[in-house]
Amino acid sequence: MSRSEALETKERALRDVLSSCESVIIGFSGGVDSSFLAYVALDELGPDRVLAVTGRSPAYPGVQHEMAVKVARSVDLPHLEIQTYELDDPGYAANAPDRCYFCKAELYQRLLTVMRERGFNVVLDGSNADDLDDHRPGLAAARELGVRSPLQEVGLTKAEIRILSKRAGLPTWEIPASPCLASRIAYGLEVTPKRLRAIEDAEARLREVHTWRELRVRYHGGLARLEVAPEDIESLSETSLRERVIQALRDAGFARACLDLQGYRRGALNESFGREAAGARGGFGDT
Repeated sequence: MSRSEALETKERALRDVLSSCESVIIGFSGGVDSSFLAYVALDELGPDRVLAVTGRSPAYPGVQHEMAVKVARSVDLPHLEIQTYELDDPGYAANAPDRCYFCKAELYQRLLTVMRERGFNVVLDGSNADDLDDHRPGLAAARELGVRSPLQEVGLTKAEIRILSKRAGLPTWEIPASPCLASRIAYGLEVTPKRLRAIEDAEARLREVHTWRELRVRYHGGLARLEVAPEDIESLSETSLRERVIQALRDAGFARACLDLQGYRRGALNESFGREAAGARGGFGDT
């Protein structure tokens, strides 16, 4: 079977899974995965049997919300926004390596409430097949609460989802990953609205001074550790750009900054922990 045929087989399998669900609530962040899942569900089930629900909180990036609204409007996707309150949970605010478990448990419980109130059959999330290698604690919360992950069930990877999203004309097909802002805070430092705002402000200011392939501002107290794509590191040797980056971080409230010379890579904050430190709820979240 060719790669193209294998991809078509997975997409057909995805449509079969969605059809069997009959009606779905989708946890919709506006990212690559949940946007594609919502698009296919809408095509397969119709607007009366699909509702994309976005959980809003201080940890949800504003740029991600803008994309969620854009995608929903572009395909006439029924879309609901709700508030989530994960910061009120001491387990989440403590920011241990299993932080994501508490966040997802809060979100999924609220999605299940919407499901019951509106008479839908099942809650879905956008986890893909690559996530199975990351031992994410959020996956444990999904399994405990009966939330399904159709992209994962049929074996679709992030790269394959991007290909299918491009074919579908979705604007998300080439956007970088944008996990929650709390994933930038070093483990053990409390997650607070003030710290989340500082991170979001810093990243917004940095996007104004340069176009980055990938961008993370990691919070280490008064120190901001900047991660950009390895291909972008050389650009920071230019004095004028470096000075603008420094000023942007100062304006966001950081007293000091450093550049991670390895560049952006998935799960950078997890590198100081072994997988055995992931905790009983299933491991680390994407950062």
